[in-house]
Amino acid sequence: MRKRSHRSRIVAAVAVATALGVTGCDAVGGDSPAPSASAEPSPRPTPLWDSSPSSVAAVGDSITRGFDACDVLQDCPEASWATGASPQVDSLAVRLLGRARAAERSWNYAVTGARMADLPGQMTQAVRRKPQLVTVMAGANDACRSSPAAMTPVSAFRSDFEDALRTLREALPKAQVFVASVPNLKRLWSQGRNSPLGKQVWQLGICPSMLGDADALDSAATLRRDTVQKRVEDYNKVLKEVCAEDKRCRYDGNAVYDYRFGTAQLSRWDYFHPSVNGQARLAEIAYRTVTAKNR
Repeated sequence: MRKRSHRSRIVAAVAVATALGVTGCDAVGGDSPAPSASAEPSPRPTPLWDSSPSSVAAVGDSITRGFDACDVLQDCPEASWATGASPQVDSLAVRLLGRARAAERSWNYAVTGARMADLPGQMTQAVRRKPQLVTVMAGANDACRSSPAAMTPVSAFRSDFEDALRTLREALPKAQVFVASVPNLKRLWSQGRNSPLGKQVWQLGICPSMLGDADALDSAATLRRDTVQKRVEDYNKVLKEVCAEDKRCRYDGNAVYDYRFGTAQLSRWDYFHPSVNGQARLAEIAYRTVTAKNR
């Protein structure tokens, strides 16, 4: 009995030692075999911002429609900075998707004369296409009213913009948004006021709050223009703040507002809207913002 018991204890001790030995080798990385190569690596987290979206939809106003870029008082969507096909512009959609895919995978829902209050409706149209990127350029017409008193209140501007983004998020929670700042309207006035033709077109009703009585330099005219300019700055602050609350929204950092449009970048018919050259500059700004790695 003692021999059998002694033998059993030896067998048990060997088994335990063997098990401990194997475990010890694994723990210190000795001569034990490497983990199976068939083990799958941990998946990389999906980035919040994709710098190469596969489709683009545009919403906004006359600038995104290419108004007065090709002909007097006419839309020219082929010259749009956002979705146009013109090789002279090289639009954001063309830069991101290539010319062939841009023709099939980009859509322009902007409307000449649109204000921020119109953006939710445009966004409703855009989301039906399920775009991966939506571009927004709106606000100039909220400041370009018959008088400063008629400009859209900042609170209403904010509410309408939030409503537009909410419309997008409810339908497409992962869609990306590029938001362009409102241009510097006072600078556009200072560039175009020396053109007799431009001033004639301005009298047809283009941004009267800023461009009306273009040659007037008295205190009342100066105050009027400064009031409009301050409202534009307030609108841009709203765009920045609301966009910052959305993880998949990028604001241009006032790049459009700060861009020094010269006569070459302004329509030769109204010296206010971007020319084909100006549309190309807007496309460059948008592309830099959308493709930036860290923002």
